[in-house]
Amino acid sequence: MTEHDDAEVFARLRSLWRAVDPVPAGLIDRMVAAVASDDLSHEYALLTLVEGPLGAVRGDADALTLQFSDGTTSILLHVTTTGSGRRRVDGWVDTATAEIVLTQGERSISKSPAETGRFVFDEVPPGLTRVRLTAGDGDETRTLATPQFEL
Repeated sequence: MTEHDDAEVFARLRSLWRAVDPVPAGLIDRMVAAVASDDLSHEYALLTLVEGPLGAVRGDADALTLQFSDGTTSILLHVTTTGSGRRRVDGWVDTATAEIVLTQGERSISKSPAETGRFVFDEVPPGLTRVRLTAGDGDETRTLATPQFEL
């Protein structure tokens, strides 16, 4: 058999399979979309780690919203500037939480959230801040610590 004969056999097989079992309509487009969107939820989570304009993290914006998650527990922080130039941090957690601690350098403030998961830190001075929550479900205790962020 020559290369010409092989090409002819493959062409006939190809036309046979196209007639007997054609490629479903739209399969190629669906496969391209599936490959393009693979792991998109992980990328979205990284992009929404800081919500709102990125300049607001270190800028003079009046409000800042941050969301942190470890996959099982999430914490949402909304920061506003008070009349005195300090910050008010309103927060919500989505799990049974024993304690929320806001830390700035050596200074720490501790709160216990309401049953709804809401908590507030009033009159917090601007500066590098970290929030740590301790969540407990029965005998298991977990800790979620945010990276430092600027208030």
